[in-house]
Amino acid sequence: MSRKEFHLILEKSEQIAPDVKHFTFRYEEGGSFEFIPGQFITLHIPTAEKILRRSYSIANKTHKAANKIEFAASYVPAGIASQLLFTLKPGDRLTATGPFGRLILRDEMPERYILVATGTGVTPYRTMLAELEYRFKLRPCFKVILLFGVRRQEDLLYRDEFIAFAKRNVWFEFHAYYSRVKLKEALDYEHTGYVLSAFNEIKPNAKQDIVYLCGNPNMVDEVFTLLVKSYAFPTDIIRREKYISSN
Repeated sequence: MSRKEFHLILEKSEQIAPDVKHFTFRYEEGGSFEFIPGQFITLHIPTAEKILRRSYSIANKTHKAANKIEFAASYVPAGIASQLLFTLKPGDRLTATGPFGRLILRDEMPERYILVATGTGVTPYRTMLAELEYRFKLRPCFKVILLFGVRRQEDLLYRDEFIAFAKRNVWFEFHAYYSRVKLKEALDYEHTGYVLSAFNEIKPNAKQDIVYLCGNPNMVDEVFTLLVKSYAFPTDIIRREKYISSN
C-alpha cells in the first residue's frame, strides 16, 4: 500500500456541527486510493514559516474503489491549520501522505465489536461500519455497539446515518452520550453522561469482545484502564487512536 505524497482537490465542504466541517476531496492521482478502514491521512498545510502536518481519519462510507477522500475536522480558534482548512474553496489543492494508522479492522471475527468515540474520533467508524455490513452478509455471527460521546446533541456527527444504520441492521446498536446537557426526554439512543458509564450495562467480556477507542486522549486512557484493570482485557484486543487538537 503506497504512502507516497499525493494531491487532493476539494470538491465540497459541509458544516455538520457548530465547529466541525466534513470535507470531500478528489484523489488527483487517478485510480483508487487504497486504504484499510480506520486509517488516516496527513495533510501538508503550507504557511509562511513552514509546512504544517495535520492528520485526519478517513471518513468515506466505503473503502472500495475510493477515488475520493473524506474526513471531518474540528475548528480550533486561532489555529493556523484550521483557518486555512475552513476557508478552502472547491477546486483548491492540497498535498497529503498516507494512509497510516493501526486503528484498523483486522481479519479476526469476534462475537462483538465495541466501538467507542468522542467528537471527530467517530469518523473512522463510518468506513468500518460499511465493511462490517459487508462481512456480516458473508458470516452473520457478530454484534456491533457504537458508543459516541459528545457535549451536546448538536455535536452528534452523522447522527441520522447511525440511526438509519441501526434500523437497517439488527446486529448494530447506537448509543449517544451527552456530557453537558441533562435530558428531559431522551430518545432510545440518548444518554446523559460520559461513554465510560456505558460499560456497567454492556458488560465487556475479553473472551468475546474487541474494543476500538478513538478520540479525546483522556477518554481513551480512562476506558483503556477500565478494561484492563476491571475487566481483565489483554491489551492486544484494545485498539487505540488518540485525537489531540492542534492549531
